[in-house]
Amino acid sequence: MGADRGRAAGPHAAMPEVPLICADTVTRVSSVLNRDVKQFGKTHMFDGNEETCWNSDQGTSQWVTLDFPSTVKVSRLHIQFQGGFSSRLCTLEGCRMGEELVKISDLYPEDTNALQSFQVEETALDKLKITFGNSTDFFGRIVVYHLRVLGERL
Repeated sequence: MGADRGRAAGPHAAMPEVPLICADTVTRVSSVLNRDVKQFGKTHMFDGNEETCWNSDQGTSQWVTLDFPSTVKVSRLHIQFQGGFSSRLCTLEGCRMGEELVKISDLYPEDTNALQSFQVEETALDKLKITFGNSTDFFGRIVVYHLRVLGERL
């Protein structure tokens, strides 16, 4: 056992995690600050630019949905908030095409500017919804600089 412990071997070896959000992924968000999509729109979460972000408008429950072009198996989530405008509770829900969303897990990010990484129970899905609850901002605004979903394309 010794040296091989913890490593998958044979035909069931784990596939390397790859970014799952692509140009054909349809994204939606709950709101955009002042409806200014040019400055604060959803595309800024995925552009890799340190200067741009999605900034939600105020409200108690902000969210992002991702409709993938084909079935994926999600295993990890990377997210970077702006400190003071983060979420203390992220609820992940997912489903296959034509099905209802079901809860996958709750994540508990820190109120920090750092990129945070969360292992997710591997789930095959076509749609992922991330709901940002318990905002650290008094008005419920959420600011996300980077959002990456990693896993495997099926």
